[in-house]
Amino acid sequence: MSNILVTGATGQLGKAVTESLLKKTAASNIHILARDAAKAANLKAQGVTVHIGDYGDYASLVSAFKGIDKVYMVSGNDLHNRIKQQDNVVNAAKEAGVKHVVYTSYQRKNETDSSPIAFVAAGHLNTEAKLKASGLTYTILQHGIYADMVPIFAGEQVLHTKTIYLPAGDGKTAYAVRTDQAEAGANVLLDTTGKYNNQSIELGGPEALSWQQVADIIGDITSEKINYVSPSVAEFDAALTKAGVPAEYIGLFASFSQAGAQGEFENVTTNLEIILGRKPLTVAAFLSAVYKK
Repeated sequence: MSNILVTGATGQLGKAVTESLLKKTAASNIHILARDAAKAANLKAQGVTVHIGDYGDYASLVSAFKGIDKVYMVSGNDLHNRIKQQDNVVNAAKEAGVKHVVYTSYQRKNETDSSPIAFVAAGHLNTEAKLKASGLTYTILQHGIYADMVPIFAGEQVLHTKTIYLPAGDGKTAYAVRTDQAEAGANVLLDTTGKYNNQSIELGGPEALSWQQVADIIGDITSEKINYVSPSVAEFDAALTKAGVPAEYIGLFASFSQAGAQGEFENVTTNLEIILGRKPLTVAAFLSAVYKK
């Protein structure tokens, strides 16, 4: 059995991948990379080997990757330094003799600078190209937008305001829940056939929904009428600025909403279902657990 290392294992995605692996293989096969040993204590207690390291610390990566066959590389969240940090991961994997890197990228249509999320995309596109040129065996998992983000974009006051306010127009998004994406990643890591080798796999969810449809789903769950309003970006910026929302969050919400309006994330695929060997969780089922009274 391969030695598998999951990076970012104390974050939401990395932890979910690790927990899925623990259900499918012996803990002795699982290694994790974490910046804080205390946050990894629970996983260590289950028999997982913990390596302390950081994407910005190249030597720590080489040390952690020695003896590892497969690395699950969670994309970093430091957008300003992500290209250099993720280059470190790829270079360290190659130096340490890692055989296979599974990278978490993003679903998209537009890879140009005209994309509303070009500032987020740059790091992903660079790492995909780096992996393909590295000589390492790779699998690039192009995750759809997580259904877990719907309550965040809808806003914590949505049941009070009865309104979802986003400049996303009628665009649709093929959401998938994070835990399903994590389990799919675990299945790819545990595959011994090589069928995922040197593949880029788009993992959109099972259905594409507009924000009006999301509002209707939340309304059905809560027996409340939830309205959807799609302002201009300028109106959105002004309203949220007045409400005291930090500019960086306004920009992020506006950019992803505009990308959604342009159909960036609308592709429904069957790849997630095939890798899971079952139907993925629907948005309605996920939101029922969030908004059920």
